[in-house]
Amino acid sequence: MKTFLTAALIAATALCGTAQAAEIAVAANSTGKNLDFLRKMFSEFEEKTGHKVSLVTMPPSSSEQFAQYRLWLAAGNTDVDVYQTDVIWAPQLADQFVDLKEAASDVVDQFFPSIIESQTVDGRLVAMPMFTDAPALFYRKDLLEKHGKEVPKTWADMAAVAKEIQDKEREGGQKDLWGFVFQANAYEGLTCNALEWIKSSGGGQIVEPDGTISVNNEKAAAALEQAKSWIGTISPPGVLAYQEEEARGVWQTGNSVFMRNWPYAYALGNGEDSAVKGKFEVTTLPVAAAGDKPSSTLGGWNLAVSKYSDEQEAAIELVKFLTSPESQKRRAIEQSQLPTLQALYDDPEIAEAHPFMPQWKPIFQDAVPRPSATTKVKYNEVSSRFWGAVHNTLSGSGTAAENLELLEIELNEVMGNGW
Repeated sequence: MKTFLTAALIAATALCGTAQAAEIAVAANSTGKNLDFLRKMFSEFEEKTGHKVSLVTMPPSSSEQFAQYRLWLAAGNTDVDVYQTDVIWAPQLADQFVDLKEAASDVVDQFFPSIIESQTVDGRLVAMPMFTDAPALFYRKDLLEKHGKEVPKTWADMAAVAKEIQDKEREGGQKDLWGFVFQANAYEGLTCNALEWIKSSGGGQIVEPDGTISVNNEKAAAALEQAKSWIGTISPPGVLAYQEEEARGVWQTGNSVFMRNWPYAYALGNGEDSAVKGKFEVTTLPVAAAGDKPSSTLGGWNLAVSKYSDEQEAAIELVKFLTSPESQKRRAIEQSQLPTLQALYDDPEIAEAHPFMPQWKPIFQDAVPRPSATTKVKYNEVSSRFWGAVHNTLSGSGTAAENLELLEIELNEVMGNGW
């Protein structure tokens, strides 16, 4: 692995050219063990190049992270050179980032075209894809086998199986067990969860690719009412404040039958300190009815170089290093995060480390995008209005139909004369 990394660094150095050592600051989120992995990679990069890399720790909440980024970039902050960015932020922050198209011209064909396209705005490649994401349904295979249950295919089946196993296990002494944990806090993660419920129920995707606001419909309302029925029955009341890490905490301590989460939770769930190590598997998210198509929200994280950086050359070198085949392979094996490079899905070492990963390829290739490309700079407000309406519904403040009707009015106001 060291040989590969050395080769990658020599190539990157030759392409970018580094006259002297630079100090680079990278802003990155603290979900899972992301920061630990980055620190290891930074050390290797420093050793090979002589550059110094510091870490600016961001909260795990993507919504909080985005808000802070916007403040820094609007102020022309020169303290951060590289930003770890969510897949949906490209249209909103594009003007603040360096165009990487020329620097990446030698490697761009190795990436999935759709992922490169998601980070391209007005012909400018504003971020390099580091890993992609699409959530799945994690399930306790030991508990399903114990109670003679099949892996559920529909949301209704999932809820029924979760309730039955939860109740029987509690009778047997597992008082803290819940049926299903997910992310229901009022933040971007709830937009992802609710989009999956609605899309997999035939209720559209909030705003359609042609700009039509579609969210106020009966199928969408039914999907939200169904999710509301989980609160306090198969999901703890506290789920209304859960983000990814809170859900993983309950799951990893062995206190949930099912969990909706991203791939990073797979490696952590099989860690030495995990109560569910070797006891779980993953499958596609459920649907409303047999024959419907599963809908996982397209996620993923990228690396962008600030146009205000005084070290753009070295920053680009670091970005290419962190998105290289060698770095992505290590991230896939150590972090169970999905590569953005097509060839790695045929890598036998990755398949051996995580047999689920090659099967995840069709999940993210068919994943439903959030309407960020359609709503452009207005996406953040669209999403916050949407998750607010969903959170109100889940917490019992108004019915789904009432909240979606109000949401439609609000989104029309946000749209104004057009997206």
